[in-house]
Amino acid sequence: MLKNTFCHIPGVSCRLEEQLWTAGFRCWDAFQQQPVPLFTPARNQAATECLVESRYHLECSNPLYFCKLLPVRLHWRLFPSFRYTVAYLDIETTGLSRSGNIITTIALYDGRNIRHYVHGKNLEAFKEDIQRYQLLVTYNGKGFDVPFIESCLKISMPQAHIDLMHLLRSLGFKGGLKGCEKQLGLERGGLEGVDGYFAVLLWRDYQDNGNVKALETLLAYNIEDVVNLETLMIAAYNLKLEETPFSDIHTLPIPVRPEIPFTADSATIERLRMCYS
Repeated sequence: MLKNTFCHIPGVSCRLEEQLWTAGFRCWDAFQQQPVPLFTPARNQAATECLVESRYHLECSNPLYFCKLLPVRLHWRLFPSFRYTVAYLDIETTGLSRSGNIITTIALYDGRNIRHYVHGKNLEAFKEDIQRYQLLVTYNGKGFDVPFIESCLKISMPQAHIDLMHLLRSLGFKGGLKGCEKQLGLERGGLEGVDGYFAVLLWRDYQDNGNVKALETLLAYNIEDVVNLETLMIAAYNLKLEETPFSDIHTLPIPVRPEIPFTADSATIERLRMCYS
């Protein structure tokens, strides 16, 4: 979809982009091979130079270039071109405020491998690992996860970023991450009903009582979030494609779910529900 995009060119609006598509200029190649200039000579030259630069940044795996030029509502178009360098990211914390709270766990999934990080164990390793990726996909990560990580771990995360909360809302899906999952047909099995508040209880149980099953349940919950982010990203991408002339050629298949390395402990979940209900 990125090579069908023109509205990152200065002066090209989404409406003009649609007019270009209708006129038969459906990709960068078609524009650059135009037999008769579409714009004034100066504007045509500027557009051509922008597309040459765009090809360079695409080949150099630099999604941030496009992220800065495209309207936020169109950042979904970055996904297929940079899918191989994406990190699906989610954190769990002891509270919403960055003041006085900590990150308990971080889950990271890149479509191939699952990584997890635990406070007091290997949380610092995240600093180096996240540098491998050029594109982040989160749910409300721009408002919560990334600022929390940057504050807690004292790092900068300048990567291009697709926040699914805003993307899914533009498609009519609301109700938080879990609500969007349900509306798109995703089930959580033994983790049904577990939420961010319950994740805090799991961490407390692990810290106060040494219950390793509570930590494993927390990690299963955290990892479930990032694995589902991939499915939500692709579902949202395909739905957005339907608003363009390209859904017949760019639609992506829903991926096979990876095996999650932790299992939620039903006894721990039930005990905590009884204690805090």
